[in-house]
Amino acid sequence: MFVDQVKVFVKAGDGGNGLVAYRREKYVPKGGPAGGDGGNGGNVIFEVDEGLNTLMDFRYQHHFKAARGENGMNQKQHGKNADPLVVSVPPGTTVKDADTDKVIADLTEHKQRAVIAKGGRGGRGNARFATARNPAPEIAENGEPGEELDVVVELKLLADVGLVGFPSVGKSTFLSVVTAAKPKIADYHFTTLSPNLGVVESQDHRSFVMADLPGLIEGAHEGIGLGHQFLRHVERTRLLLHVVDMSGLEGRDPYEDYVTINNELSSYDKRLEKRPQIIVANKMDMPDSEENLKVFKEYLDKDVMVFPISTITREGLDELLYTVADKLDQIPKQEETVEEVDERVVYKFEKEEAPFQLTRADDGAYVLYGEKIESLFRRTDFSRDQSINRFARQMRSMGVDDALRKRGAKDGDTVRVLDYEFEFVD
Repeated sequence: MFVDQVKVFVKAGDGGNGLVAYRREKYVPKGGPAGGDGGNGGNVIFEVDEGLNTLMDFRYQHHFKAARGENGMNQKQHGKNADPLVVSVPPGTTVKDADTDKVIADLTEHKQRAVIAKGGRGGRGNARFATARNPAPEIAENGEPGEELDVVVELKLLADVGLVGFPSVGKSTFLSVVTAAKPKIADYHFTTLSPNLGVVESQDHRSFVMADLPGLIEGAHEGIGLGHQFLRHVERTRLLLHVVDMSGLEGRDPYEDYVTINNELSSYDKRLEKRPQIIVANKMDMPDSEENLKVFKEYLDKDVMVFPISTITREGLDELLYTVADKLDQIPKQEETVEEVDERVVYKFEKEEAPFQLTRADDGAYVLYGEKIESLFRRTDFSRDQSINRFARQMRSMGVDDALRKRGAKDGDTVRVLDYEFEFVD
């Protein structure tokens, strides 16, 4: 089975907690704090493995979770950092955030890596908080949670040449004749249910990869038929072979087929209008094909390349493959993946994000939220009084107390941060 799009959940490892500990050796007076820092959580990394050509492994595993960092230890020993979780993907894989549709990584080369979810930082031990005023602190931080998100993993085949056209125009037969690939071939529409790849070698020993993509029909870019599932694979190809059935046995006009498929390609991605394309006039061994080809050419510009072939008699195949190989020699390989990018860097002033936001819940509680204050809350060890006092001082320095007073908070009112509630004391 060919799998080219999946949605998975990735969770990086949490950081290890810092430790509260003291030196207690018999002959070391005033040993002081000795709690070590926690280790960092493991990242979730996607790595390209050129031996893979499908996302089948993701079909059976939808959750990827990296290991947690080790907690800090006595004698100021740092907890061990967790190893990253490395997930193998085939070349041509694009990873997007499922919520924002933002591209996180575009992986095309063997052994190329990308961090999809970053592990949490380890918490600091009490040895880090010793000061002249507080030489024996009972303060340690919890580790930060690792990033977690749903991602959409898409595979776009890295083929040099893509075969496009209506169903049953002979794309699969053409691929089976010019390569060693053995796609399913039958006389009904949508025989090809998934892309097929094959390596073509011309008579002068030049080789390239060709992909037979499932047949497109009108409205494919809007999700009609099967072809819409595989339009993404056309994006990676450097050259398109547009296969047209010149026999007319299906009752369709060859030129209308040609225009319809090109409209579907440009509707899916405007850049495909500029993609080099060669027209392959197939089934020339049929009775009406020669006459249909003459009419077909009358609608085209003179510089459009049309190659009449027959996969049954192999007529015209060698000339077509020579031309394809020549054309590929003229098209730089990097064009298949690199888009036009504006190289200019524009620096803009961005106002610093507020450390917290304040709102009122339906039950009357004051709710504090925001990335900075929530991160501070998660790192605080609420089992120790000194840690709680430190958290209160940090909130006061952020301006939380003043903001609550302005909103009308009074003694005894409930203040909530995430799932934690405490009373406001003025």
